[in-house]
Amino acid sequence: GGASRSQVLPDTFGPHTEPSSERPRSLKGMAFTDGPDSVDDVVAALAAQDYLADEGLATAIFLSLRLQRPLLLEGEAGVGKTEVARALAAWTGGEFIRLQCYEGLDVSQSVYEWDYSRQLLHIRAAEAAGATSGTDMKTLEDELYDERFLVRRPLLRSLAANDGVPPVLLIDEVDRADDEFEAFLLEILSDFAITVPELGTFCAEVPPVVVITSNRTRDVHDALKRRCLYHWVQHPDVEREIEILRVRTPHVPASLASDIAQVASELRSMGLYKPPGVAETLDWAEALVLVGVDDLDAEAMNATIGALLKYREDQDRLRARGFGEVVGLLRGA
Repeated sequence: GGASRSQVLPDTFGPHTEPSSERPRSLKGMAFTDGPDSVDDVVAALAAQDYLADEGLATAIFLSLRLQRPLLLEGEAGVGKTEVARALAAWTGGEFIRLQCYEGLDVSQSVYEWDYSRQLLHIRAAEAAGATSGTDMKTLEDELYDERFLVRRPLLRSLAANDGVPPVLLIDEVDRADDEFEAFLLEILSDFAITVPELGTFCAEVPPVVVITSNRTRDVHDALKRRCLYHWVQHPDVEREIEILRVRTPHVPASLASDIAQVASELRSMGLYKPPGVAETLDWAEALVLVGVDDLDAEAMNATIGALLKYREDQDRLRARGFGEVVGLLRGA
């Protein structure tokens, strides 16, 4: 399957079309017709992909899938926002499409562009064949803007479903993009349609599953928020982080996993410039195992702190407090 295309006036978005009633036929490990039946289904399906979602996040995902609305996830870096989209793609079997946002992102990098080098080769081949005069020239001009020369960037690719299964579109760190791109994105998310002036409007037969993330380096505009369902992704509590460590790093001893989660929780309460996220605690767990640590102590913490804290000021602040004091909290000292 793919995006349907209808001819419209250039430089306009096509008329609003209602989302298709066609839904993905099946999900890995779970029957899926009109979407997941409950929040518990979402929790179980994501857990099967080694992603442990709390009830709040699972509820937001459930509603996003059932209502076919984009999901805006905000939270500090490293709390697992990006992994939500990866887990959804693994669950649904839809193509995972990622658009990494940055300042200066424009249409040619996010939506489509023409393959100018191939167009030029086509012209030269036509010249060599003598097809560059009269009606042949008009035909050549039309051929240059054929779909075979169209380079589909993530937003356009996301409109094409594979056998009725929608792709999962991750728009990562939208807060890094310009206001102009955010306004353009709003138009696309309203209709799931994109106009290529030379070809017409591409419309999604099955709306993609859209996950938008923001680290809140700036506020996302209200208009975009109104289009989306919203969830703030928090750092996990100690018990959930231990569970995450056991699932994602099963070779880490249980006692060490508990120590890692407790230390991470303590560091997040210190008001650091960049408190450790789940990504950092997983890295730290791997680092401690690689250097042969079974029981966390001040010496091991000092040696491997670069896997947990990535700013010198945060490391200096922890050293000023004392690694021994932090480890002592684990032992009840």
